Amino acid sequence: MTEHYFSNKPTAEERRRRVRFSAWGNDLELATSSGVFAGEGLDKATAILLRQTSPPKPDTTVLDLGCGWGPIACAMAVASPEATVWATDVNERALEMTRLNAESMGVDMRVEKPEDFPVRLKFDEIWSNPPIRIGKAALHKLLLEWLPRLKPDGRAHLVVGKNLGADSLQRWLDEQGWPTDRMAAEQSFRVLAVHRP
Repeated sequence: MTEHYFSNKPTAEERRRRVRFSAWGNDLELATSSGVFAGEGLDKATAILLRQTSPPKPDTTVLDLGCGWGPIACAMAVASPEATVWATDVNERALEMTRLNAESMGVDMRVEKPEDFPVRLKFDEIWSNPPIRIGKAALHKLLLEWLPRLKPDGRAHLVVGKNLGADSLQRWLDEQGWPTDRMAAEQSFRVLAVHRP
Protein backbone atom coordinates (compact mmCIF):
# COMPACT_ATOMS: atom_id res chain seq x y z
CA MET A 1 0.00 0.00 0.00
CA THR A 2 1.58 3.25 -1.15
CA GLU A 3 -0.52 5.60 0.98
CA HIS A 4 -1.58 5.70 4.61
CA TYR A 5 -5.11 5.04 5.84
CA PHE A 6 -5.04 8.52 7.35
CA SER A 7 -4.74 10.14 3.90
CA ASN A 8 -7.56 12.63 3.39
CA LYS A 9 -8.41 11.39 -0.10
CA PRO A 10 -7.18 7.84 -0.78
CA THR A 11 -6.08 7.27 -4.36
CA ALA A 12 -6.03 3.48 -4.16
CA GLU A 13 -8.63 1.79 -6.33
CA GLU A 14 -11.74 1.23 -4.25
CA ARG A 15 -12.43 -2.44 -3.52
CA ARG A 16 -15.33 -3.11 -1.17
CA ARG A 17 -16.10 -6.22 0.83
CA ARG A 18 -18.61 -7.35 3.44
CA VAL A 19 -17.52 -7.96 7.02
CA ARG A 20 -19.47 -9.87 9.68
CA PHE A 21 -18.75 -9.60 13.40
CA SER A 22 -20.50 -9.61 16.77
CA ALA A 23 -20.47 -6.80 19.32
CA TRP A 24 -22.29 -6.62 22.65
CA GLY A 25 -24.63 -9.46 21.71
CA ASN A 26 -25.51 -8.13 18.27
CA ASP A 27 -24.49 -9.54 14.90
CA LEU A 28 -23.42 -6.89 12.40
CA GLU A 29 -22.68 -7.05 8.69
CA LEU A 30 -20.94 -3.95 7.36
CA ALA A 31 -19.04 -2.90 4.26
CA THR A 32 -15.39 -1.93 4.20
CA SER A 33 -13.10 -0.74 1.47
CA SER A 34 -9.49 -0.48 0.42
CA GLY A 35 -7.87 2.82 1.34
CA VAL A 36 -9.30 2.87 4.86
CA PHE A 37 -7.97 1.49 8.14
CA ALA A 38 -8.47 -2.28 8.46
CA GLY A 39 -9.93 -2.47 4.99
CA GLU A 40 -9.56 -6.26 5.05
CA GLY A 41 -11.88 -6.70 8.03
CA LEU A 42 -12.30 -6.03 11.74
CA ASP A 43 -8.85 -5.52 13.26
CA LYS A 44 -7.76 -7.30 16.41
CA ALA A 45 -7.50 -4.16 18.57
CA THR A 46 -11.02 -2.96 17.78
CA ALA A 47 -12.40 -6.45 18.42
CA ILE A 48 -10.71 -6.43 21.85
CA LEU A 49 -12.06 -2.96 22.65
CA LEU A 50 -15.61 -4.09 21.91
CA ARG A 51 -15.15 -7.36 23.80
CA GLN A 52 -13.70 -5.77 26.94
CA THR A 53 -16.26 -2.96 27.35
CA SER A 54 -19.98 -2.37 27.74
CA PRO A 55 -22.00 -0.29 25.29
CA PRO A 56 -22.84 3.34 26.01
CA LYS A 57 -25.77 4.08 28.27
CA PRO A 58 -29.02 5.43 26.80
CA ASP A 59 -29.37 9.19 26.43
CA THR A 60 -25.61 9.79 26.18
CA THR A 61 -23.66 11.56 23.46
CA VAL A 62 -20.70 9.54 22.22
CA LEU A 63 -17.95 9.86 19.61
CA ASP A 64 -16.05 7.34 17.54
CA LEU A 65 -12.75 9.17 16.95
CA GLY A 66 -10.93 7.87 13.87
CA CYS A 67 -13.93 5.80 12.85
CA GLY A 68 -12.53 4.05 9.77
CA TRP A 69 -15.42 2.21 8.11
CA GLY A 70 -17.46 2.55 11.28
CA PRO A 71 -17.41 -0.70 13.29
CA ILE A 72 -17.32 1.02 16.71
CA ALA A 73 -19.85 3.71 15.78
CA CYS A 74 -22.26 1.21 14.25
CA ALA A 75 -21.89 -1.20 17.18
CA MET A 76 -22.71 1.65 19.59
CA ALA A 77 -25.70 2.82 17.55
CA VAL A 78 -27.15 -0.69 17.34
CA ALA A 79 -26.56 -1.55 21.01
CA SER A 80 -27.68 1.85 22.37
CA PRO A 81 -30.26 3.27 19.96
CA GLU A 82 -31.19 6.03 22.41
CA ALA A 83 -27.61 7.32 22.47
CA THR A 84 -26.51 10.10 20.12
CA VAL A 85 -23.60 8.72 18.11
CA TRP A 86 -21.07 10.87 16.26
CA ALA A 87 -18.22 9.57 14.11
CA THR A 88 -15.25 11.33 12.55
CA ASP A 89 -12.19 10.59 10.46
CA VAL A 90 -9.83 12.58 8.26
CA ASN A 91 -10.21 9.97 5.50
CA GLU A 92 -13.11 10.90 3.22
CA ARG A 93 -13.58 7.33 2.00
CA ALA A 94 -13.84 6.18 5.62
CA LEU A 95 -16.58 8.74 6.26
CA GLU A 96 -18.40 7.56 3.14
CA MET A 97 -18.24 3.93 4.28
CA THR A 98 -19.41 4.82 7.80
CA ARG A 99 -22.41 6.71 6.40
CA LEU A 100 -23.20 3.79 4.10
CA ASN A 101 -23.00 1.31 6.96
CA ALA A 102 -25.17 3.42 9.25
CA GLU A 103 -27.80 3.60 6.51
CA SER A 104 -27.63 -0.13 5.81
CA MET A 105 -28.04 -0.90 9.53
CA GLY A 106 -30.94 1.52 9.83
CA VAL A 107 -29.33 3.53 12.63
CA ASP A 108 -29.17 7.26 13.19
CA MET A 109 -25.63 8.64 13.29
CA ARG A 110 -23.84 11.90 12.63
CA VAL A 111 -20.71 11.43 10.51
CA GLU A 112 -18.59 14.53 9.96
CA LYS A 113 -15.09 15.74 9.15
CA PRO A 114 -13.25 16.92 12.29
CA GLU A 115 -13.44 20.56 11.23
CA ASP A 116 -17.23 20.37 10.79
CA PHE A 117 -18.07 19.55 14.40
CA PRO A 118 -20.01 22.18 16.36
CA VAL A 119 -17.57 24.11 18.54
CA ARG A 120 -19.56 23.64 21.74
CA LEU A 121 -20.41 19.96 21.24
CA LYS A 122 -19.42 17.82 24.25
CA PHE A 123 -19.40 14.06 24.73
CA ASP A 124 -20.14 11.70 27.58
CA GLU A 125 -17.75 9.18 26.03
CA ILE A 126 -15.10 9.14 23.33
CA TRP A 127 -14.18 5.78 21.82
CA SER A 128 -11.06 5.22 19.75
CA ASN A 129 -8.56 2.78 18.37
CA PRO A 130 -6.24 5.76 17.90
CA PRO A 131 -4.01 6.14 14.82
CA ILE A 132 -0.70 5.42 16.54
CA ARG A 133 1.20 5.37 13.25
CA ILE A 134 0.65 9.09 12.62
CA GLY A 135 3.53 9.59 15.06
CA LYS A 136 3.77 10.47 18.73
CA ALA A 137 3.59 14.26 18.33
CA ALA A 138 0.57 14.09 16.00
CA LEU A 139 -1.16 11.55 18.26
CA HIS A 140 -0.62 13.73 21.33
CA LYS A 141 -1.99 16.74 19.44
CA LEU A 142 -5.04 14.75 18.35
CA LEU A 143 -5.84 13.59 21.88
CA LEU A 144 -5.34 17.04 23.39
CA GLU A 145 -7.73 18.46 20.79
CA TRP A 146 -10.54 15.99 21.47
CA LEU A 147 -10.28 15.00 25.15
CA PRO A 148 -11.33 18.51 26.29
CA ARG A 149 -14.65 17.84 24.54
CA LEU A 150 -15.53 15.36 27.28
CA LYS A 151 -18.30 16.47 29.61
CA PRO A 152 -17.66 16.60 33.37
CA ASP A 153 -17.39 12.97 34.55
CA GLY A 154 -16.93 11.92 30.93
CA ARG A 155 -14.33 9.40 29.84
CA ALA A 156 -12.58 8.05 26.80
CA HIS A 157 -12.06 4.39 25.92
CA LEU A 158 -8.83 3.75 24.02
CA VAL A 159 -7.25 0.53 22.80
CA VAL A 160 -3.51 0.52 22.12
CA GLY A 161 -0.98 -2.23 21.55
CA LYS A 162 1.67 -2.63 24.21
CA ASN A 163 4.35 -2.76 21.53
CA LEU A 164 2.93 0.47 20.07
CA GLY A 165 3.40 2.37 23.32
CA ALA A 166 0.26 1.75 25.38
CA ASP A 167 2.05 1.99 28.73
CA SER A 168 3.99 5.14 27.82
CA LEU A 169 0.78 6.71 26.46
CA GLN A 170 -0.95 5.99 29.75
CA ARG A 171 1.88 7.68 31.65
CA TRP A 172 1.84 10.66 29.31
CA LEU A 173 -1.92 11.14 29.71
CA ASP A 174 -1.53 11.07 33.50
CA GLU A 175 1.26 13.64 33.23
CA GLN A 176 -0.99 15.88 31.13
CA GLY A 177 -3.61 15.86 33.87
CA TRP A 178 -5.89 13.21 32.33
CA PRO A 179 -6.23 10.39 34.90
CA THR A 180 -5.94 7.12 33.00
CA ASP A 181 -6.66 3.57 34.16
CA ARG A 182 -6.00 0.26 32.48
CA MET A 183 -9.46 -1.28 32.12
CA ALA A 184 -8.29 -4.54 30.59
CA ALA A 185 -5.37 -6.30 28.98
CA GLU A 186 -5.84 -8.94 26.31
CA GLN A 187 -3.09 -10.49 24.24
CA SER A 188 -0.70 -7.60 23.56
CA PHE A 189 -3.31 -4.84 23.83
CA ARG A 190 -4.35 -2.47 26.59
CA VAL A 191 -7.81 -0.95 26.99
CA LEU A 192 -7.43 2.42 28.70
CA ALA A 193 -10.05 4.59 30.37
CA VAL A 194 -9.20 8.30 30.32
CA HIS A 195 -11.20 10.40 32.79
CA ARG A 196 -12.15 14.05 32.60
CA PRO A 197 -10.19 15.76 35.41
